[in-house]
Amino acid sequence: MLSQFRALMAGLTMAAIVPLAAFGQGTEVSFGGIRADTKQPVEVTADQLDVNQNDGTAIFTGNVIVIQGEMRLTAPRLQVEYGTEDKTEIERLHATGGVTMVSGPEAAEAQEAVYTVAAGEVVLTGDVLLTQAGSTMSGQKLVVDLDTGTGQMEGRVKTILLPGKK
Repeated sequence: MLSQFRALMAGLTMAAIVPLAAFGQGTEVSFGGIRADTKQPVEVTADQLDVNQNDGTAIFTGNVIVIQGEMRLTAPRLQVEYGTEDKTEIERLHATGGVTMVSGPEAAEAQEAVYTVAAGEVVLTGDVLLTQAGSTMSGQKLVVDLDTGTGQMEGRVKTILLPGKK
């Protein structure tokens, strides 16, 4: 089922990529759908939760689903790091073990993702695959600004663009 989901997402999303983005060390990316209202609550669902009061972390494992507004992130493991001064404020979410992030018609996959909530930034690393409107882009690191809907792909970037209809 995951492979069907990945195939479906790969078939759905990538026309908004900058047309000249073919190959390079770093490529600017424009997103229409990978945005999130970072002021929305963050909902986490998982099979198990372990909390460590000493270091201010919570670890969710098993079928982890993170929802914030229209953004969805899934992974096998998620570590939530709380603020050093305010233990109720989420500082970072670190998802590992194969991550899928979906927002609107756009999706990204990677080995791991770090979401810094206050900055509204998600950094996906390790075999990153981004799909937008039927086109794809891959690289080793994707930094997404959820507030502006922009990002940058790095690490031997490869893009497949679909020609327009005539």
